[in-house]
Amino acid sequence: MSDAAITAARAVLGEAASCVVLTGAGISAESGVPTFRDAQTGEWSKFDPMRLASRDGFKADPAFVWRWYAGRRERVAKVQPNAGHCALAGLERRFRPFAVVTQNVDGLHARAGSTRVLELHGNIVRTKCFAECGVRINDLAGVPAGEPPVCPACGAWLRPDVVWFGEMLDPAVLEEAEQLASGCDVMLVVGTSGMVYPAAGLPERAKRRGARVIVVIPTRPTWTIWPTC
Repeated sequence: MSDAAITAARAVLGEAASCVVLTGAGISAESGVPTFRDAQTGEWSKFDPMRLASRDGFKADPAFVWRWYAGRRERVAKVQPNAGHCALAGLERRFRPFAVVTQNVDGLHARAGSTRVLELHGNIVRTKCFAECGVRINDLAGVPAGEPPVCPACGAWLRPDVVWFGEMLDPAVLEEAEQLASGCDVMLVVGTSGMVYPAAGLPERAKRRGARVIVVIPTRPTWTIWPTC
């Protein structure tokens, strides 16, 4: 990335009072968390997403899906937030308001110290009832044994608290993210392909409301500042 691009991005951030960050798999890749959509190395290049990330896939073989997510949880537990996560946590002191809106389910932003994190696609550490009875378990210590375990309230299976294909995002989380995007001075977009909606619509929303949008692609690396018109 050029010195001019860094200087321009720094100037935009320096003029802003409020900031919202949208992150995707690219920011966690440096911590060793596999991405899903990379053509050669992504998880979906090796596994059928409908078998592992849909309600029908879970119903067809709940033990297989549960074990696969258990393996991902073990891998995520072993990695650490990287410099990108920590830099965003540091930005929190500079802006009011400041929030991280993430498509990632690994929890690394919170572990890095960010205090306002909106997890659009859920969190792989959390568990919830497949029957949607309202039971959610926030840590693995509270999950009963079993592959998969059963809900302590209704007896249905428990499943990872992540958004699968064909499922809606939590409307309250999405509404908060849209409100933040509509009111921020600058949006920083880091490590996302911009292919998954509705998250991909947040930068456009911010731009329409007059915010500057800075796009950072760590794997290239490049910076882009969207024009305001």
